[in-house]
Amino acid sequence: MAVSCAAAEPLRIENEYLAIEFNTERLTFTANAKPSGSAFIERGSLREVGGKARRHEVSDTIWGRGLAIEVDYDAGGSDRMALFEGFPFLVLTSRLANVGAEAHTIDRIRSMGLTLDLGRAAGDLRALGTAGLTAVGRGTNPGSYSFLAVADPTTRAGMVAGWVSHDRGSGVLFSDAKDDRVVVDARLDYGRLLVEPGQTVKSEMLVVGHFEDARLGLEAYADAVARYYRIVLPPQPTVYCTWYHAGASNEKDIVKNAAFANEHLAPYGFDVIQIDDLWQAGEKIEGPRKNFTTHRADGPYPSGMAPTAADLERIGMVPGIWFMPFAGTWDDPFFADKQEMFARKDGKPYVVHWGGTCFDLTHPRTRVYVYDVARRIAHDWGYKYFKLDGLWTGMATGMCYVNTGYKEDELGSTTLHDPHVTHVQAYRDGLRLIREAAGPEVFILGCNVAQNMRVLGGSFGLVDAMRIGPDNGRSWSAICRGPFSGSNTYFLHGRVWYNDPDPIYVRDSVPLEHARALVSWVTLTGQLNASSIQFDELSPERLHLLQRTMPAHGLKPRPVDLFEQRIPRVWLLTDGQGPSRRDVVGLFNWDEKEAAQIQHSFEQVGLAPAQSYIGFDYWADAFVEPFSGSLSATLPPASCRILAVRPLAAHPQVLSTSRHITQGVIDLVAASSTSSKRSGTRAPAPSRAPAASSEATHTNCASPPPDRAKSCASTTSLLRPMAVACRPRSSWWSRTTGKSASGSTHPRTPKSPGA
Repeated sequence: MAVSCAAAEPLRIENEYLAIEFNTERLTFTANAKPSGSAFIERGSLREVGGKARRHEVSDTIWGRGLAIEVDYDAGGSDRMALFEGFPFLVLTSRLANVGAEAHTIDRIRSMGLTLDLGRAAGDLRALGTAGLTAVGRGTNPGSYSFLAVADPTTRAGMVAGWVSHDRGSGVLFSDAKDDRVVVDARLDYGRLLVEPGQTVKSEMLVVGHFEDARLGLEAYADAVARYYRIVLPPQPTVYCTWYHAGASNEKDIVKNAAFANEHLAPYGFDVIQIDDLWQAGEKIEGPRKNFTTHRADGPYPSGMAPTAADLERIGMVPGIWFMPFAGTWDDPFFADKQEMFARKDGKPYVVHWGGTCFDLTHPRTRVYVYDVARRIAHDWGYKYFKLDGLWTGMATGMCYVNTGYKEDELGSTTLHDPHVTHVQAYRDGLRLIREAAGPEVFILGCNVAQNMRVLGGSFGLVDAMRIGPDNGRSWSAICRGPFSGSNTYFLHGRVWYNDPDPIYVRDSVPLEHARALVSWVTLTGQLNASSIQFDELSPERLHLLQRTMPAHGLKPRPVDLFEQRIPRVWLLTDGQGPSRRDVVGLFNWDEKEAAQIQHSFEQVGLAPAQSYIGFDYWADAFVEPFSGSLSATLPPASCRILAVRPLAAHPQVLSTSRHITQGVIDLVAASSTSSKRSGTRAPAPSRAPAASSEATHTNCASPPPDRAKSCASTTSLLRPMAVACRPRSSWWSRTTGKSASGSTHPRTPKSPGA
């Protein structure tokens, strides 16, 4: 391979996905997608002008071998664009150099500008980012944190860009429409990056690609983040949280609730009992009390937090607890002798709404304090599930709740003890400190990105789960908050962390159709399943509704109409391939007042080619007659249908089971054909079957039309016993060895290879 070319000649690099041509005089480039050859980047520009470009081979410990175009700037520093074998993205990294005699502070840099040609006018395209699905113009899309897709909603083809790393800076992306073209700007916000004379600093990593289905591009981006940070997730828990019905609960009621859950929910996969806000000591000034070193003597846990954790563990539950690790209250007497622990602005402790006074996580005393709090809660008290709230306070920046699209937030405006550490870096160091103190066996849930969306990328590789939206509630509009946020970031779930859309609501005061829609969405998408109710107050029917949601299936479903609807109305869950493949389609109407007419071809849904399909409607408990060409339905307001579908076949086949909303994905072991008369084998009832169950588990089989019956074999369905079908409660995380049930280890403090 040639190392350099004549200055006037363009440089070219390519792999099996992309071809890049670089103008060495203008320092601009174009990009073509393969195999179509479409020039999806009409013009691309880098952050500087004036420099020399060269082409060379590269070898990377993460991405492997490839080719790069590197620009060394006259003013110092460089940009490198690389294509790696088998990797569908163009990868941009920069080196920021200070060639002067004085220290230089960088607030933000514009890393790349793109003018796109996606074959459609800008007005016909849609942008998907943290603000949700919008038009591409700045008037409707204020900017997105970490990732951005621009796609044709009719074909799903489009561009996906994302910041893979967030080690020192916070990556944002902006789209706009100019001259009927989409323009995208990628920017890196540092707030305050101090570069000493003669020093060179490596930037964060940006990836850009073109995909015939931009959903696959978003998933590939999430896979790249997981690869970069070497993320291996522990098994997914099922959780009870006290907050939405009882505050922190109390040491009597929580044990009662845990005992009931152990009998009626644990056999289905339930395992965590988590205490929320109001247990802790301190003065209530600007948000919650913030002395997490001890409990309130006059509060709901007068005996202390350790005895309750021991009681929960004795029952068989995993004890969990809420706290705010990165904030205090400067004018609380408890913090009177700890004033150096706080970040400062204009010489005063930095106070933010609700979050209180932000810690300076670069100060040695602060780090000792944060470490000791986490160590005490995990090891002295015995809590193995952390819900960490107010995470943005670790960046000592402003609150933006409810934050979706980009907002200015004063990043870098506060003073830290160590000026060489950026605010994002300080935050990430704080999360690593908590992991180190808590140990590998503690499951960490971050809460939440809606307080300040910089937490999204800033937490990559450092938490096991993340609240991906604001608090929800029992009203229909509040119920829809989780599906909105969880759909926008669906591709992160199960790859980077587990998305937490906030609790499901099955209490009797919630209309049944509303409850079914929310639990169906959470169960079908597989996102974190949490509930918040005194379980013994549920009617048998509502308790059975909750049981049907457990455990999580561990698969990766997709929204069908991601680029068409603000909240996708159609989801496809697929398990297996070939004859054993099972498909479950979720249809949702998020409109509280109007009926929804939904129609998609089999190909659009993602179903395998077939002349006709048959199905079973889970909530209607009804067979769906053969249908051809497309899947269509009319849904009443605020409702859903969950359909198990299979191609029409010349033999009996299992369509559905009633045990779980996914209708066989969790509980069906196998279906076999025999030449004898049709027969069925069902698993024995579980030894711990809840008495509150309102119906027995049953299997729904489909027979062929009469004219084809003679050629059909019979079907025997084999179902796991419930106790086997549900993940053992001890398997989601071994509390002593740091191993999963399979014996594999999970690295709990992933480090950036670029750090």
